[in-house]
Amino acid sequence: MNYYQLTPDVIADALVSVGIYIDSGLMALNSYENRVYRFKSDSDGILVAKFYRPQRWSRQQIQEEHDFLFALDDAGVRVAVPLVRDQNSVFEFGNMLFAVWPSVSGRQFEADNLDQLEALGEQLGRLHRVGERFVLRHRPQLSSDDYLLRARGVLEQEAIIPKRLRGEFFARLNDVVEKTTALYRPKQQLTLHCDCHVSNILWRDGLWLLDFDDCRTGPAVQDLWMMLSGTRQEQLLQLDTLLAGYETVREFNAAELSLIEPLRAMRMVNYMAWLAARWSDPAFPANFPWFNTEDYWQQQISVLSDQLQSLDALPLSLTSWN
Repeated sequence: MNYYQLTPDVIADALVSVGIYIDSGLMALNSYENRVYRFKSDSDGILVAKFYRPQRWSRQQIQEEHDFLFALDDAGVRVAVPLVRDQNSVFEFGNMLFAVWPSVSGRQFEADNLDQLEALGEQLGRLHRVGERFVLRHRPQLSSDDYLLRARGVLEQEAIIPKRLRGEFFARLNDVVEKTTALYRPKQQLTLHCDCHVSNILWRDGLWLLDFDDCRTGPAVQDLWMMLSGTRQEQLLQLDTLLAGYETVREFNAAELSLIEPLRAMRMVNYMAWLAARWSDPAFPANFPWFNTEDYWQQQISVLSDQLQSLDALPLSLTSWN
């Protein structure tokens, strides 16, 4: 069964195998890593089916994501939990694993809205209280080995970098890898969302956290730093607002602020490697036409140089705001 060419008939047959029927509106949603479809079922309402990319997560790893969602839901965190059929939430059809969720609709999260930002902080505090005691036994940690060393190997093997830029690019990359590896030393780690950005948050009678596909173990600040942008003073205001909500339910360790720039560097390198590794998937050249161009790699040399300076800069400090 071809994951890259899921037909409506295959999708319908997979859903029927677990007693779910498409009545109307089958529509592919904007997802690149997995294949995701929205549809209406007269018996279950509007649903979203996710077909997992083969060889990315094992069945055990996907089940851990679902079990974390069930635990979060029980603790009052606003998350969508997958449907359960015969005590299972991970289904298999042919050689594909899939799951089905109720569709969550709402407005886009407004990162510049301080009330919404404070609400996000409170929900993340609740999430992390669960994450402190919910142990992932099969999913990996957020580590420099994975996000930097493995990612660098992918770029060396898979990225189509012009020969005249290759030496300079990897020189800058190696500097970032070396410095980030030295700086990234998390003390406490817990189960995280790990991909908490505005596209994975909705507002509907409050805040909803979506798409836990990347959940893994790491430092709490990983779920906060992507909400910070702009000047240093603007970031301090955003951080103060997030923590005003967060610390109503959980204390935040301010020492983790020194991990923000290393985490940014790790995400940057891992993102490049993700695009390079997925380039054979027809969806990627179609949706990321700027990747693997000479202009792109020239820009990344500049971006990596800027990030080296950020790694050398003083980290954000709550004392500098208060």
